[in-house]
Amino acid sequence: MVSPETRFGPLVHRSVHHGSALWLAGALQFVVAMVVVQLSWTAAHPYSLTQNYISDLGNTGCGDWPSGTTHYVCSPWHLVFDVSSVVLGLLVVLGAFLLRTGFPMRGSSKVGLGLVVIAGLGSIGVGLAPENVNLAAHLGSAGMIFLGGNLALVVLAIAMFRDTRWNGCRAYTVFSGLVGLIAFALLETGHDLGLGAGGMERLVAAPLLLWLLLASVHLLRFPQFAPHTVPSS
Repeated sequence: MVSPETRFGPLVHRSVHHGSALWLAGALQFVVAMVVVQLSWTAAHPYSLTQNYISDLGNTGCGDWPSGTTHYVCSPWHLVFDVSSVVLGLLVVLGAFLLRTGFPMRGSSKVGLGLVVIAGLGSIGVGLAPENVNLAAHLGSAGMIFLGGNLALVVLAIAMFRDTRWNGCRAYTVFSGLVGLIAFALLETGHDLGLGAGGMERLVAAPLLLWLLLASVHLLRFPQFAPHTVPSS
């Protein structure tokens, strides 16, 4: 006979919930920061979701950017965006270490979460090196987010295979990663599909950001222990 108090588990370690909360907090604060900083732009030079790059929000100066163009950039609350980007990166990196047992113990999980860490480090780099301060470092950091983050989703979708905890999420995860990678290839080759450079860049960045929000909520729903067993007669 098995005692009704016996539990078989844990299904996930408590740290998975802690890491998920960090991912959720990081993604939410970044979304809020982007909206707030966008609204801080003046009516004379409003922020455009299609014509302005995301990184324009963190540009520390006012004037034509890049130099010699007619693309005017002036982000009064650029510090909010830059700090938020660093915070997002820190929480993503720390969260990835804490919630690793929420994925199957496979090599693909390690690779996928490693790529998430790379994307998190890229976010830190974007915040520390605004586009007009160190363009080379900024572009390299952005590439870590766009390429590393979307590749991470494809690899993690493979890691989720036959893990019933991720039922309903695998297809969404691989779809998100593929959308981001295809959009990144189009952006790099100058094809914006009529969305504008800023709109296409958002199509690259959005899949990972949305996935972080949804995956963190999904992970928070994982029970720490299996249900009580029913004693056999």
